[in-house]
Amino acid sequence: MEIVYIHDHGAAESVVQVLRSGGVVMHPTETCYGLAADVFNKEVLDKVYKIKQMSLDKPVSILVDSLEMAQKCGNFSEKALELAKKYWPGPLSIVVQKSNFLPDFLNPGEKFVSIRFSDLPFCTEMVRLLGRPVTTTSANRTGEPQLYEADGGGLIGVDLVVDGGRIEKNKPSTIVKVDGDKVSILRQGDIFLENEVE
Repeated sequence: MEIVYIHDHGAAESVVQVLRSGGVVMHPTETCYGLAADVFNKEVLDKVYKIKQMSLDKPVSILVDSLEMAQKCGNFSEKALELAKKYWPGPLSIVVQKSNFLPDFLNPGEKFVSIRFSDLPFCTEMVRLLGRPVTTTSANRTGEPQLYEADGGGLIGVDLVVDGGRIEKNKPSTIVKVDGDKVSILRQGDIFLENEVE
């Protein structure tokens, strides 16, 4: 397992090389360490599920570098756009209807997709350099605690670890589903959204 440090010159470029070659990268986010993989590569998506020992019927979220990329991946209603413009980048995942831009093998059978735009500059740079979204799912086996240090957590199959030091145990991201004008809070996290629900 290769390790790069988040402040190393060329760290993001190293990550992108691994992602383009079908690898899985463990990296810091603003909440915990996560796993990134190219969402357009079915083999590597299967690998993420295997690493996490996660059921294939559990959907994964995606990480984007901008609202523009998010709108390619999902259909944003006026309400969804309002939330995105207010809280992004930040620890908010917005669940919207999937667009045809995303491959059918990403979360098959799911009409919706959870999209995140991180406020950690490294995450944004990684996606920007790749030019397309990546998975964003916590870097731990299903049922085990989330990871706040780049120790690999005993995960088998990770190709590259980005060491960003220890992450403070923050609240998880808030997850909100927006279907037209209807807003549902799926997980109350760091961003308080009770006033947004109609």
